[in-house]
Amino acid sequence: MSTISLTATQQSMLAHAIHHTDGRIDWFPENIKGGARQKVLQGLFNRALITPHGPDWLVAAEGYDALGCARPTACSIAPDPELDAAVAQAEATWAQGVDTNESASAAQAESGEAAIETETQVDQHDNATGCDERLAGNDAPATEIDATQGQPLPAAAPAEQPIAKAIRTREHSKQATIIGMLQRAEGATIAQICEATGWQPHTVRGTFAGAFKKKLGMTITSDKTQGGVRTYHAAA
Repeated sequence: MSTISLTATQQSMLAHAIHHTDGRIDWFPENIKGGARQKVLQGLFNRALITPHGPDWLVAAEGYDALGCARPTACSIAPDPELDAAVAQAEATWAQGVDTNESASAAQAESGEAAIETETQVDQHDNATGCDERLAGNDAPATEIDATQGQPLPAAAPAEQPIAKAIRTREHSKQATIIGMLQRAEGATIAQICEATGWQPHTVRGTFAGAFKKKLGMTITSDKTQGGVRTYHAAA
């Protein structure tokens, strides 16, 4: 039995949505009009009894619990075909990137070997030239002279070493927000995630396929409720 205390208005709205509109809030009592409707919705949302879905509001799992009603069950839970297609496309793109990187590495290695061979030849030439100069009595090191003043030029300052940039990390990222939404009992829809992150739907699906399924190894399932809205879930 739920211990959540509801006002008469909240109870009647939740009951009407659960029993008549598949959990969608689209009815208010006659005495609730104008700005009062927004206040009632905000009160339900603050208590996590409803959740936004695009322009609509849906009864959350806690709302069903508050009325002692069984939570809606998924009609079918199966891997999303759209996600599978996105995974295949992402894997093809990554494979192409790996081949490109390997070709670039091979070209770089070949260039490096040529550079080493050239440096070796230069060193051998310099060593031979240095021997000839020492045999001729030119043992003093060469000093660069300013042609206008007749004075030795100052030694060049050592080149400054580049400063490595610190890696920036964020404890609370959008990916963490999405994972939290997917691990809720009611899961999350693409529209809800877009609203929470500001991303486009194709970006959300790409994150599912790439960062979550490919890199993190998460299992993401989806189902359609009676209203025909696809909801995504991830194991906690």
